[in-house]
Amino acid sequence: MKITEILVKEMTFRRRKVFKIAFSASMYARGVYVKVLTDEGISGMGEAVPMPFVTGETIGGVVAAIEHMKGALIGTDPEDPAAIHAVMDRQIARNSAAKAAIDMACYDIMGKKAGLPVHRLLGAAVDTIQTDVTIGIDTAEKMAEDAVARVAQGFRVLKMKGGISVAEDLANMAAIRAAVGEETELRIDFNQGYDFDTAADMLRRLPEFGITEAEQPVPDWDVESMAKLKPLSPVLLMADESIHSPRDAELVCRMDACHVVNIKLMKCGGIYPALQIAAVARKYGKPCIVGCMSETRLGIAAGAAVVAACAAQMGVVDLDSFLNFADTGAGVTGGLTVEGDVIRLSDKPGFGFEDFEM
Repeated sequence: MKITEILVKEMTFRRRKVFKIAFSASMYARGVYVKVLTDEGISGMGEAVPMPFVTGETIGGVVAAIEHMKGALIGTDPEDPAAIHAVMDRQIARNSAAKAAIDMACYDIMGKKAGLPVHRLLGAAVDTIQTDVTIGIDTAEKMAEDAVARVAQGFRVLKMKGGISVAEDLANMAAIRAAVGEETELRIDFNQGYDFDTAADMLRRLPEFGITEAEQPVPDWDVESMAKLKPLSPVLLMADESIHSPRDAELVCRMDACHVVNIKLMKCGGIYPALQIAAVARKYGKPCIVGCMSETRLGIAAGAAVVAACAAQMGVVDLDSFLNFADTGAGVTGGLTVEGDVIRLSDKPGFGFEDFEM
């Protein structure tokens, strides 16, 4: 089988409300859908969601990167992910979201060719996963209201955003905990918002609010501070933006700079490197989660396939981005269903989405 064409389409989706984190706030999510065509008439879909302050990419940059790689990819075998990534890496450095879209589309093709859903192709024994849901930064009152609404929808784990202000983080944690009670698990993501001293002080305060996990409190490059914070932290410390690649994962794990590794397909370049990162974490005895940027169901299905394939080392994951859209079914149709906080993957070949007009 050979790749004959690669098509791209820019996409924009409206959120329920402005989504604010430590370094951005936006009402709209933007991405790029990719379709890879082959000489056997089988096509695959992928999605790129760049985040300039995380992946260093823009929408226009993703489109340009795919066009730049396309000539070298046409004629290659989509069933050989190692070779596909080698070709992409020879054409352009980094550009992980653009590469993730190609990677996903190739796995979609592989699943369709084999007559298997992608998660089964990867060896998964399960087809359901549990996700948390994210509460964006807002006033304490509005964050508490959002938390209560999400618990009513069936979510057992909430992840709140923080990292802008210590005082606001403390007030927001107190408000959410008071609103949802003690039964709901609560995590916090600082999105690189603090320096070492502030992060150390904040981590010590988290048990007051029943926080179970703290994510990336310091800048991505400061792995040394993460390593110093880990033994000080009374809650699980997660590395997110510090890990973009299997090589990053090796460094962070070797330095014992986290308890938990957060894998994101947009950061690492797709399913193939995501599985490599999971293998590195497994070597060091560290659990993982799979997170997301602002993907639609398409990118979420790809991330969920990795979770299902690595279920033994995955806890409750963070694949909720599409749930914050005004239309949670926006984009492709099919692929997965959601009941409460449980995502069920399709049993159809590939990712199980209906063909999308490009």
